Amino acid sequence: MDRGARKIDPNSDAAIAATVTPRPIEEIGAQLGLDPQVLFRYGHIKAKIALEAVHPAEAKADGKLILVTAINPTPAGEGKTTTTIGLGDALARIGKKVAIALREPSLGPVFGSKGGATGGGRAQIIPMQDINLHFTGDFHAISAAHNLLAAAIDNHIYWGNALDIDARRINWRRVVDLNDRALRHVTVGLGGPPNGFPREDGFDITVASEVMAIFCLARSFDDLEERLGRMVVAHTRARHPVTAAQLKVTGSMVALLRDAFQPNLVQTLEGTPALVHGGPFANIAHGCNSVVATRTALGLADYVVTEAGFGADLGAEKFLDIKCRQGEIAPSAVVIVATVRALKMHGGIAQKDLGPENPAAVRAGSGNLVRHIENMKSYGLPVVVAINRFTSDTPAEIAEIEKACAAVGAEVHLCNHWAEGSAGATGLAEAVVRLADGPSDFKVLYHDDLPLVQKIESIARHIYRAGSVAFDSGALKKLADFEGLGYGDLPVCMAKTQYSFSADPGLRGTPSGFVLPVRDVRLSAGAGFVVALCGDVMTMPGLPSHPAAENIYVDETGFIAGLS
Repeated sequence: MDRGARKIDPNSDAAIAATVTPRPIEEIGAQLGLDPQVLFRYGHIKAKIALEAVHPAEAKADGKLILVTAINPTPAGEGKTTTTIGLGDALARIGKKVAIALREPSLGPVFGSKGGATGGGRAQIIPMQDINLHFTGDFHAISAAHNLLAAAIDNHIYWGNALDIDARRINWRRVVDLNDRALRHVTVGLGGPPNGFPREDGFDITVASEVMAIFCLARSFDDLEERLGRMVVAHTRARHPVTAAQLKVTGSMVALLRDAFQPNLVQTLEGTPALVHGGPFANIAHGCNSVVATRTALGLADYVVTEAGFGADLGAEKFLDIKCRQGEIAPSAVVIVATVRALKMHGGIAQKDLGPENPAAVRAGSGNLVRHIENMKSYGLPVVVAINRFTSDTPAEIAEIEKACAAVGAEVHLCNHWAEGSAGATGLAEAVVRLADGPSDFKVLYHDDLPLVQKIESIARHIYRAGSVAFDSGALKKLADFEGLGYGDLPVCMAKTQYSFSADPGLRGTPSGFVLPVRDVRLSAGAGFVVALCGDVMTMPGLPSHPAAENIYVDETGFIAGLS
């Protein structure tokens, strides 16, 4: 495109964010009682919180935790992150001491089909351009630590292979934080003896790395190194597991992660503190920001608003069954986000036909929302529904959602935070406070001592409403092997499409009685869970035919346009 022909959309998220003058980061830290001396500044509006302040706050962690989740996502959009930010601002508006805890965006979706992940309209975290791109370098540090271990494996084999690693059974792939389908399967070590031994390899996206999962679940440097050391990266020719600790580079990996491990502090457009740290994908990893950031926020604020990736069947289930289990936290309330437009799509309407009023489609699609409400309530948690409102929504369509939610005892609030900021979500904030200050009886879905197969079946049947689970024979053998090695007490992390309760992205709405295919399983011993790969889910996404990267550019002032 001709640079001179480019025009910045004044209604874009980036343009709206540019109209706000951020407050100095020391003022944001002061809202949480943080001394300026514990803030390591990256410029004047973003900082890392020193571990000397993190540790006492993380140990306290006595605030009320609010989990924001959503219906299964559609191309029509739901606005989960926008609602998380708008709710945080609204809680501050009604006088509560609040912090927001979010994941960092991955460059893969930023330049792919999803775009940025810093909210939208008047409900954004800033500096949105920095956060959506390199931010404080955390993801680069995670990529470097992961790839250092990959290099150490091939280097060990080159220098004699004292561990007797079977080059055909190396399961530690390399990573890059971009969508690049051409890297899914590669051959390394070509070019003759000086370059090592040729073997098949591949790349995952950084946010699917077990290092990322560990980074987001560890509580200290000692915990971080111990978890990294437990990772099973290969097997010997005698089929014995080889761990990262045996490669002797976990200390160096922690050194690369040292600064990144400190949570990042930024702000919303309205000056509400936000801790943005870590970012595992929710369809192929556990989909939550770091335990350290969440627990630190809980020690510094009375109310903490966080989110879990994609729909409640993925992100929220993993938040509750993995993060809460390992991080010793529990939500006080759950917010489920939906839009009229998305529910129409779940009701069978094509994206191009969403404009006209269609209460019948909303009624049909509301089953997806109701199922998520029922699932969250089954964990013993109080639930409120946030309708992220569009100007095209009609009273008749909204009434269908309210009717469906009333039937399962869930309060509904219309929210206009995208256009109005905190003023558009005060009703939701007041409802959340009532629920969070009331009783809850949180319990995980399954017990640790349940066999791995039954844990997977429990999620499939109870959360997804599958009729049965079809395990590949190889997956069943691996699960038995994992239990034989002492990993049977781990929780499971389901990797499947985010667009459906099933493993088929085309089955919107409320499919039930289907067969859930589990084609493979992977052991994430360091992270502390077993990954079940369902259907065609991939750990290295590809770019769409017209990726978001085609619309991003820098103008003569240095302003980055096209991010959303």
